[in-house]
Amino acid sequence: MLNNKKVQGFTLIEILVVISIVGLLSSVFLVGLSGFRARGRDARRLADLKSVQNGAEIYYTRCGRYAGGVPPASGACPATDITTWAALKTALIDPALGITKLPDDPLAGQTYYYAGKPADGQSYVIGAKLENTGDQALTTDVDGTVFGIDCADPVYCVQF
Repeated sequence: MLNNKKVQGFTLIEILVVISIVGLLSSVFLVGLSGFRARGRDARRLADLKSVQNGAEIYYTRCGRYAGGVPPASGACPATDITTWAALKTALIDPALGITKLPDDPLAGQTYYYAGKPADGQSYVIGAKLENTGDQALTTDVDGTVFGIDCADPVYCVQF
């Protein structure tokens, strides 16, 4: 006797149709997530700037001025003109200050901005370029050019 049972399964065409539908849905989903990721990076940028502000206050307490511009009042403070993020990192990262690391922008190729008031060292501006140009934080920040930094939107700047 012959066994005439029909083997049941999926055909190759059915499998390809299902794979293409899943691929289409996942690509739509991933494109929709890109805005959430950009907003997440912007939130991190704002938090990073707050933590660096804390470090700048520690530096001020030790040196009698904010980093940048004028010569330091104390020999324990760097005498270099601090007008870039890299120079600020060099000045603030000091175990004696209790600062061991400063954050970098979450996207490669972008950097945060810093400049101290050249005349007296009693003020500074710190900034970051935001990806979301409609971010609510851009309505409350400093705009224009401050201490040589272009703070026009989408750059979020805070001046102290």
